[in-house]
Amino acid sequence: MLKQDLLHIIEQGESERLEFKQSFNKSVIETLVAFSNTRGGSVIIGISDNKKIVGASLTNETLQKWINEIKQNTTPAIFPIVDVFEIEGKKLVKFQINEFPIKPVAYKDRYYSRKQNANHKLSIDEIAELRFFSLSYSFDSYEVNTGFEELDDTALRYFKEAVTANKRFEFSNDIKADFIKLGIIKKDKLTRAAELLFGMHHTNIHIGRFKTSTTIIDDLMIRSPLILAVNEAMDFIKKNIRVGFEFGGETTKRTEKWQYPLPAIREFLLNAIVHRDYTNPTDLIIKIYDESIEITNSGKLMGDLTVEKLFTGNYVSIHRNKLLTEAFYLTGDIEKYGTGFKRIKDWLKSYPNLKYQVNNMQDFVQVTIESINKKINDELNDELNDELNDELNKGQKAVYIYIKNNKGKQLKDISKDLNMPYGTVDRHIRVLLNKKYIVRVGSKKTGGYNVIK
Repeated sequence: MLKQDLLHIIEQGESERLEFKQSFNKSVIETLVAFSNTRGGSVIIGISDNKKIVGASLTNETLQKWINEIKQNTTPAIFPIVDVFEIEGKKLVKFQINEFPIKPVAYKDRYYSRKQNANHKLSIDEIAELRFFSLSYSFDSYEVNTGFEELDDTALRYFKEAVTANKRFEFSNDIKADFIKLGIIKKDKLTRAAELLFGMHHTNIHIGRFKTSTTIIDDLMIRSPLILAVNEAMDFIKKNIRVGFEFGGETTKRTEKWQYPLPAIREFLLNAIVHRDYTNPTDLIIKIYDESIEITNSGKLMGDLTVEKLFTGNYVSIHRNKLLTEAFYLTGDIEKYGTGFKRIKDWLKSYPNLKYQVNNMQDFVQVTIESINKKINDELNDELNDELNDELNKGQKAVYIYIKNNKGKQLKDISKDLNMPYGTVDRHIRVLLNKKYIVRVGSKKTGGYNVIK
């Protein structure tokens, strides 16, 4: 590595795969272990946290002593690549480690992974999951004592018809032999995946329609085989969300437009099912409100995946339940290549009034899809808006808050996103202009509105 290359790396600062240390200590080994359990990385010794080059104290025996300490305190033992550089008369030591093939690696019986630019101590469940993943194994691959005759005939028939129609696998006349090829049967025993997909598995999808956080209008507990449960859940969701009609272009033909894009809702639901942690008995929970849907399932994001990476699309897809993923891939419900969130973004483009967010909580992942109306209603109920109460009515406040959050929008956009008649919005805009709450910006043809107050 050239001197200018190293200086450029230092200038970039610490990251998911780079850390600086002023001196060699136990945290250096912890970081190398975290890199080994994630995607590899480098530790440069002789640099302070603020990227200042302070240099490392070295003797003839120092490097060998450090290497021995790393080897003796890691299980299995890791051997980083070591390089020594001199910049401005000061020596820097770079330890580089690749991702270890059989994980997890431990430092004094403690396990770490790398998340963003920090080390994360692994829980017992995370250790087990990392071990499964490194061995190309997953929880749904475990054999169970359920007999083939206990599987649901309707579920088996639906699966075979869907896979055949999608042409991703060709069934023979012997479905048991086909299941062996697919890995659903191992050593003449059904796997947990077979039980989940086609049998009685005692894991539920609980869906509720809420008027408020404590008022339930309707609910459903789905205990069906997962291959059938997806459609049952979607039927309940469609029953409890709004549907309208649009007239396209010059034709008089009308088309349905649901409150939410159904393919995106289905994708979120399938993601929750195939990435769920089935060692956790908690139900998969779906809550439907007037202006939002929440889907909550057990299991954190896998590996070094973060919410930020999901939204940028810069990630490698990792599957917690490989056989479930394969089954829904064969039916054509999902793709295996990590393109789900890209497709969700595409589906939402025709719904500018919708926003979605993903929360990676301690043991759960929650997806929320909500309309701009919900955000506006929340702000209308906020005590911070008391100063508007005397001067504006509710409709005028709603338009004002929308403009505050969506600068430069035109009247037609406001009408469409708020689902408010064009003439009504026009009247509210005139009041807001007269009271100097908003101002028109840009040209008459392409301009919009911004807030003043």
